[in-house]
Amino acid sequence: MTRREVATAGAGLALLALAAPGLAATETRRMEEEKPHYGLIGQIKALPGKRDDLIAILTEGSGEMPGNVAYIVGADVADADSIWITELWMTKEAHAASLKLPKVQEAIKYGRPLMAGFGVRVEFVPG
Repeated sequence: MTRREVATAGAGLALLALAAPGLAATETRRMEEEKPHYGLIGQIKALPGKRDDLIAILTEGSGEMPGNVAYIVGADVADADSIWITELWMTKEAHAASLKLPKVQEAIKYGRPLMAGFGVRVEFVPG
């Protein structure tokens, strides 16, 4: 499911639960089967003063990634040069495939010169 489909399905499921509780339970099971199975949280350190530029590059091509449910890029509150990226994917393979997409390759090409390094990286199974 895409991010938009998740949001739309959630709103639709609430209405469905009011109108047809049995059907809502079936839809809930379907959504459980389609939930993301791979998550990733990573920290990137930008060169001093380049964090906002790097965030813009990393988010520019993130809308069209098959298998991606959520891609959130945020500025660290305590560190002026750190960025945190939180990703939810249907599968680990979908994430790996996304790294080969032209838009993602372009973001890597233009973003890498603005990076000082990488920090914490955590892979997880979304609950």
